[in-house]
Amino acid sequence: MVRAIYAGSFDPMTRGHLDIILRASKLFDEVIMAVVANPGKSPLLPVDVRKKLIARATEGMPGVKVDDFQGLTVSYARQKNSTVLVRGLRAITDFENELAMAQTNKELLPELETIFLMSKAEYSFISSTMVKEIARLGGDVSHFVPPVVNDYLKEHFSRGAE
Repeated sequence: MVRAIYAGSFDPMTRGHLDIILRASKLFDEVIMAVVANPGKSPLLPVDVRKKLIARATEGMPGVKVDDFQGLTVSYARQKNSTVLVRGLRAITDFENELAMAQTNKELLPELETIFLMSKAEYSFISSTMVKEIARLGGDVSHFVPPVVNDYLKEHFSRGAE
């Protein structure tokens, strides 16, 4: 069985993330969408909320699991007996950053391979940062996020949350 890990903050999950996980689920027996709990950042959504939204958005996708972790992705991969990381690429700037990370991960865990999946053109401009900004300012993000995430963000910001 080949288990892959798709790690990220997913704060919030976008349609681009959903597309990558759907495509990865067709390539691997199991794909863990691993929400990174980074204590150095101030996320919009708590980890448990991100996990619930991802789980609801990926319902019915065979082999997709949702988890969270802190620390190095290579340590998490070792713990989960995974030798594959999945990463999505939107633009050349993503590639430069992701290549450096993949090479670093390879040094730390030589048996770990990074597989890059190119974003579909219609998702190539979407970022969680952009979604958060639009949602904070009361804009419509329904074209950028799965319906469950859109519903949550509308409710979150209607309560005056920041």
